[in-house]
Amino acid sequence: MALKAVNVSDVPNLDHVPENNASLYSSRFSSEGMELNTEAAAFRAPKFLVIGHRGHGMNTMQSSDSRMEAIKENTILSFNSAAKFPIDFIEFDVQVTKDDCPVIFHDDFIFSQENGTVYEKRVTDLRLEEFLCFGPQKEAGKQGKCLLRKSKDGKILNWNVQTDDSFCTLAEAFQKVDSSLGFNIELKFDDNVVYHQDHLTHVLQVILQVVSEYAKDRPIIFSSFHPDAAQLVRKLQNTYPVFFLTNGGTQVYYDVRRNSLEEAIKVCLEGGLQGIVSEIKGVFRNPGAVPKIKEAKLSLLTYGKLNNVPEAVCMQHLMGIEGVIVDFVREISHAVDDMIIKPLNESLKEGNADETEAKSKVQFSQQELSFLLKLIPELIQH
Repeated sequence: MALKAVNVSDVPNLDHVPENNASLYSSRFSSEGMELNTEAAAFRAPKFLVIGHRGHGMNTMQSSDSRMEAIKENTILSFNSAAKFPIDFIEFDVQVTKDDCPVIFHDDFIFSQENGTVYEKRVTDLRLEEFLCFGPQKEAGKQGKCLLRKSKDGKILNWNVQTDDSFCTLAEAFQKVDSSLGFNIELKFDDNVVYHQDHLTHVLQVILQVVSEYAKDRPIIFSSFHPDAAQLVRKLQNTYPVFFLTNGGTQVYYDVRRNSLEEAIKVCLEGGLQGIVSEIKGVFRNPGAVPKIKEAKLSLLTYGKLNNVPEAVCMQHLMGIEGVIVDFVREISHAVDDMIIKPLNESLKEGNADETEAKSKVQFSQQELSFLLKLIPELIQH
């Protein structure tokens, strides 16, 4: 398969090992060729993972692509819609309400309107009953408060989608989402708030209590952009792997630990974390970080708008990246299945595991791959 030229400007505009290893692997994973690492601090994916971003895909209010407004993100409907495709996990954001209930919602604030006046409320300042009052209601005939959303350029827009659904709690997700689908639980904290350790500990313990009660055998990965929260949740439990989320140097933060893949490696090694989830641009701009991550015995997943381009995803597979978080679940899951998973399974069945790469539809010589790795950083500088 030839690698098609992809201009970044043509990509849709998006907003952007545990002690019980078996718990990571659901029925969606083929046991053939599965390699498990028994060390508690290691995580090895049994195959190239496809993870649905906020379920079936995030919502972008100003996108010209209707797929970005198809289904309300971070809802039971979005999660189960994603489960219809050959993916392994769904990723979603968890925050804890004022009365200690873990809920699933991405933004730090909820925007609404009353008597012509727009107002905002911080999710963590709301009680569960208040949080659930926004948007569609489960109770027939009940009208919820209107739901608005703030865009990156500061505009307040109606949160309109083609298929809507009500807000949900973490417990509901465990109870109502296809049990074979893994959960990548992002522990969500506001970048502009300084959290004390006792507060972080309390919030994480509340979330872990729900996970303990409802998870059963569901595969789970924890992740967080907050380095202290990521390290703390690793200390509080050793059942599930914890990944550190990073922009990989594509944005600059006051906390230097968030500003590069090299710093991310340090965070993981210091806290005994199992892997990194990076914005893919950060990896493509610094491909030399991938072998460093591997040398540190860490796993690497990615997110970002380039993950909605099949060729960019296949390139990551060749680089040794272990999975991608995507918005276009249907398209990317089918592309991965066709270009990566099926050739691998065919090779394993034939007993030629060592020839898997050669049999793959994605074929590059070592020289070509080296050239591409040098070229990619130049292509995505802007």
